[in-house]
Amino acid sequence: MPEWLQSLLPEGWTPWHVAVTGVVLAVASALVSVVVIGYVLSRLPADYFVNPAAREVKARHPVVHVLFLIVRNLFGVLLIVLGAIMSLPGVPGQGILTILMGVMLVDFPGKHHAERWLLTRRGVLTGVNVLRAKMGKPPLLAELPHSP
Repeated sequence: MPEWLQSLLPEGWTPWHVAVTGVVLAVASALVSVVVIGYVLSRLPADYFVNPAAREVKARHPVVHVLFLIVRNLFGVLLIVLGAIMSLPGVPGQGILTILMGVMLVDFPGKHHAERWLLTRRGVLTGVNVLRAKMGKPPLLAELPHSP
C-alpha cells in the first residue's frame, strides 16, 4: 500500500481492512440506492408519464416552494457529483445509480422526455410495474414507442 494512503488510514489498518470496508460500503450504497429508487417509483401516480396534470406539484406557499426547489436541485447536483466520484476505478459505490438518482432530482429542459425514454426501454417498465405491484400500487402507464 502506498505510503500516502497508509497515512490517511486509521492506525493499524491493513489492505485487508481497506478491502472489507470497500465491499461493505459498495453493498450498503447499492442497497440504499435500490430502496430509495423503489420508494420514489412506488410514490409516483400511475398516470405520471401520460398525464401532465399528474406531474403538477401541490399548492404550497411560494417561499416554501422556492426553497424546496433549491434544496432538491442542490441535493441532486450533490448526488451527481458523488456518483461521478464513485464511478472512478477503485472507489466503492454504485456510481451510475447515484448519478441517475441525482438526475431525477435536478430540473433541466427535456428531463421528462428523458425519463419517458428510459422507462420505455425493454424490460424497464415491466420491472418497475412488478416492483409497484409488490408495493400494492397500480402499474405505471406509459406509451411504448411504435415498432417500425
